[in-house]
Amino acid sequence: MPNPPLDNLLQPMISKLLLILLISTSPLLAADIKVSSAADIAAALAGAKPGDTLVMFDGTLIDQAILFKATGTADKPITLRAQTPGKVILSGKSSLKFDGQYLLVSGLYFKDGEGAGDCITLGGQHNRLTDCALVAGQYKFFVHFFGANNRMDHCYLAEKTSGDPTLQIEVAEKEPNNHLLDHNHFGHRPPLGRNGGETIRCGYSFQSMFSSKTTVENNLFERCDGEIEIISSKSCDNIYRNNTFLDCAGFLTLRHGNRCTVDGNFFLGKGKKGSGGIRVIGEDHTVTNNYIADVADGVFRITSGIVDSPLNGYFQAKRCTIANNIVVDCKGAYLEIDAGIGTSRRTLRPENITIKGNTFLVSPQGASLLKGTEGEGWKWMDNLYFSPHPEAEHPGLRHIDPPRLKKVDGILWPEGFEANRSPLTAKDVGLSWSDGLVRVTPP
Repeated sequence: MPNPPLDNLLQPMISKLLLILLISTSPLLAADIKVSSAADIAAALAGAKPGDTLVMFDGTLIDQAILFKATGTADKPITLRAQTPGKVILSGKSSLKFDGQYLLVSGLYFKDGEGAGDCITLGGQHNRLTDCALVAGQYKFFVHFFGANNRMDHCYLAEKTSGDPTLQIEVAEKEPNNHLLDHNHFGHRPPLGRNGGETIRCGYSFQSMFSSKTTVENNLFERCDGEIEIISSKSCDNIYRNNTFLDCAGFLTLRHGNRCTVDGNFFLGKGKKGSGGIRVIGEDHTVTNNYIADVADGVFRITSGIVDSPLNGYFQAKRCTIANNIVVDCKGAYLEIDAGIGTSRRTLRPENITIKGNTFLVSPQGASLLKGTEGEGWKWMDNLYFSPHPEAEHPGLRHIDPPRLKKVDGILWPEGFEANRSPLTAKDVGLSWSDGLVRVTPP
């Protein structure tokens, strides 16, 4: 029988040699690098490349100032993660600072910190903090956003007792920052007893005319009682949507800035003193599709302004739209249409406000539909209300017979309205690893 051709014998050997050559000349594969301290992280980052992952050993670490400075890519971020999510515990004066782009940190647990500065500084661009917890501590800010296009998601922040907001966002003058905060659980924040106890503050007074374009969506705010402003929006063009405010003593406040959107949120006050809905200050805001129930201190506060207001004052509400909201069984004024008039030099009533397509079911005790006197150019269209003590008819406000209510996921919906959404719970947001290390539900 003839021998096989030489080419047939050599082909497998040639294929193997080509494979070896390809591997030897291709970029090195991404690596998992074991680290156990801030010093280890700094050393590892000196040679880190896109796609690498730094894995922190489980354990409790004290006074670790982690500088996460590197450059990844969109498809190959550089990652710092806990070996076991929730079991890398950082205490004392520990901190984390992002500096670079396309960086990702996950699974860290900051507990009972004592640092005077920020716990986590999320700077740079296109960076992400996910699946981390910050509980208790005396930091200035738990999380401090700088840079642009950064994201915080599925994190748990709670029990901040010191002054200043839990989370602060810096806003640049020339370019929007386009940050995203989504699917986080903001847990209990006890009353501070003075100004400065916000859970989120987006900007400052001096940044209030800058465009931030931050989106805060699909978050749970639970027992956030630090002060009257749960969220203090102090910049322009922000979006606050699909969040749930549960048992919180405060309001979502459009404090400074213009053109913000508040859409599709749940405000469930549970009758708590100080609980409320939305404060509207400034121009061209849109407040739509929100569900507000059982708040104790009023629903919509549309605020009067100061002539030539300074940036830290009260700007007159103008050209704002409040539409398609449902309000059930609240106390205080459902619509306070010149909030603050005559106080703090506020003499300008809100103007050119549109109230359209809302449904107001007024509580039989301690509530009124309207409070105050409207300014010029108001438009009222297609609003329905029921009250056991009907108020004087108003154009665009029609009194109806008591509607039938149906309960879906604990929410009372007026008959005829689709219950196509539900408030968020701790199971919908926050950590993947909550196993007793962090309490994510009230006692």
